[in-house]
Amino acid sequence: MIDTSVFQGKKAAYFTLGCKLNFAETSTFGRMLAEMGVRTIEEGEEADLCLINTCSVTEVADHKCRQAIRRMIRQHPNAFVVVTGCYAQLEPSEVARIDGVDLVLGSNEKANLISRLSEHWIDVLNVTNGSEERHVAKVEVVGRTKDICTFAPSCSRGNRTRYFLKVQDGCNYFCTYCTIPFARGFSRNPTIASLMEQAQEVAREGGKEIVLTGVNIGDFGQTTGERFIDLVRELDQVEGISRFRISSLEPDLLTDDLIDYCAESRAFMPHFHIPLQSGSDNVLKLMHRRYDTKLFAHKINRIKERMPDAFIGVDVMVGTRGETQECFEECYDFLKSLDVTQLHVFPYSERPGTAALKIPHVVSEQEKKQRSKRLLDLSDEKTQAFYARHIGQDAEVLFERSARGKAMHGFTRNYIRVELPVSQVREEYDNQLMRVRLGDFNHDHTALMCSL
Repeated sequence: MIDTSVFQGKKAAYFTLGCKLNFAETSTFGRMLAEMGVRTIEEGEEADLCLINTCSVTEVADHKCRQAIRRMIRQHPNAFVVVTGCYAQLEPSEVARIDGVDLVLGSNEKANLISRLSEHWIDVLNVTNGSEERHVAKVEVVGRTKDICTFAPSCSRGNRTRYFLKVQDGCNYFCTYCTIPFARGFSRNPTIASLMEQAQEVAREGGKEIVLTGVNIGDFGQTTGERFIDLVRELDQVEGISRFRISSLEPDLLTDDLIDYCAESRAFMPHFHIPLQSGSDNVLKLMHRRYDTKLFAHKINRIKERMPDAFIGVDVMVGTRGETQECFEECYDFLKSLDVTQLHVFPYSERPGTAALKIPHVVSEQEKKQRSKRLLDLSDEKTQAFYARHIGQDAEVLFERSARGKAMHGFTRNYIRVELPVSQVREEYDNQLMRVRLGDFNHDHTALMCSL
């Protein structure tokens, strides 16, 4: 039995890097600690506990993690500092060497955050003279992907209106450029029944929108023998939840049946995020992706046939090893031909231990930047055109709380960001679904203005 009384009245600071899954997990950590009496710091306060949830998707991400850890230590010099997440899993010794880090938790260990804190933080809290030297508690971090087997449930909203429900973790794909399977382990998931209980709890708390998150959520069922579409059908029946969004689905796992179901669904929104990574079949083969451009185009066309106004976001990586200029031009032309809404563009980053390092033809950093810019410009064109088609239409928007004196924002069913002018903002609009008339672009073209 863990004695949590020692945590009462303590203050915590949190910092998250990376994906929505990380943010969901950090939010869950915060909720667990709050239940033990630990509150989140307010501006200007110094924390007793700092938790940094890291990412390691690129070399730049690793660098940002180190910066964030050191910054948190400077800002909270007397805090007990915990580092977890993908960077902590892949480079635990490197993290432990950072002066001021007290506890490093790998992928299995973070599921037992509270018990680990009870083992290590309580020892520090019980030091009466404050002068005892601290030692980094680098708990055992497994070195083999197959040993990462714990599933840490997460369903929380943090400081946002939308809830994020973790339905899956890990990945079995081993793409040549990626370290995620080494950081997160093989694909695993909880039961549909347990996820239904979490969604129902969100409804009881007054939540209206849930985003399904995970590493490779279309692979749901590896642990339980269930299917992702079965999960979608069950969640669609949860009373009180008006909206579900699917965060990201691999194109080979985005079945036509799932697309057709979402088109007729009560609560699943016409909003898809589909990683492409490259529009060149040669590069896709080098990446060991499990589809080609023909299959990807079929999925986009199927969505648009069933849901013409669907928002479709696409991940694309530029400058990967083997991406010649000809391959990039094929990618650009392919993306230009697709009826997609937004491109999430990432420059390739060399990751130690990945098979991509054996591929010849290295793209220079300057060329990566040029290719990224071309695709980002194409993305802006597509997003602006998509938004412009909806000007003058009526739409249902779920609004989120705004800072005092600031405009209020929300999203339509098909993920158009909407801005309500300060003069019309009311506190009671937070977490409310409201009918609005969509107007022209706001000042920086990041949203459409609206009127009630």
